[in-house]
Amino acid sequence: MNYIIGDIGNTSTRICILNDKSKILKSVIFDTKKIYLKGYINNIFKKLSKKNIKREVLFSCVVPLALKKIKKVLKKANYKIFEIKNLNLKKIIKINIRNIKQLGSDRIVNSVEAKRFKNCLIIDFGTATTFDIIRNGAYEGGVIAPGVKLSIKNLSQSTALLPIFSLKNKQKSYGKNTKDALNAGFIWGYDGLINNIINKITHNWKMNYKIILTGGYANLFKKVIKRNVIVDQNITIKGVSKVYKELL
Repeated sequence: MNYIIGDIGNTSTRICILNDKSKILKSVIFDTKKIYLKGYINNIFKKLSKKNIKREVLFSCVVPLALKKIKKVLKKANYKIFEIKNLNLKKIIKINIRNIKQLGSDRIVNSVEAKRFKNCLIIDFGTATTFDIIRNGAYEGGVIAPGVKLSIKNLSQSTALLPIFSLKNKQKSYGKNTKDALNAGFIWGYDGLINNIINKITHNWKMNYKIILTGGYANLFKKVIKRNVIVDQNITIKGVSKVYKELL
């Protein structure tokens, strides 16, 4: 049977319908704030609904109020809504941190999907830029840095004369105008930040590992990382799907 899963992030939400082979049949991405609009979630589920669909829906969520709203709306349609942290995750991945409640659900499911590589580093360019470490198939911890888009927005809002701008990956020299100067600061700044954090994490890690990039700026910044990387924009949904298949 087909089933529905989703990922609720601080900025955007993705809801997908998958078949019994975990193939994505349909995907909808929208601003998370739209969840609170009257009728919006009902309309999304009407678009996704098909025959032979399971009534259990699993979410990865870092916005509890948004999930609460979805539960309230979909209860009337006889859907049962689950969040991954409500399940026994110890059955499918070892998490070596003190308090799992402090670990974002998106980072957990990314790790569930990536642990097949045994040793890897996942860099997610979301609202925050996160670095998560998988060693011998277990989650070992990570690093949280400022998100690119949010940093651009905050800089513009906090200054009278600096504009919002679209980041471009071609930056050969310092800027001759404001936008080029901003672009240089962000491209070169995050170049240094990303590569330095990778080096700090892997300095004493004497083994082969994969670096996986995901999120909005993954394709842009893969060109500045001084190591071989792969981009997987479906890693979070794949992780939620694995949790669904194994624990629901």
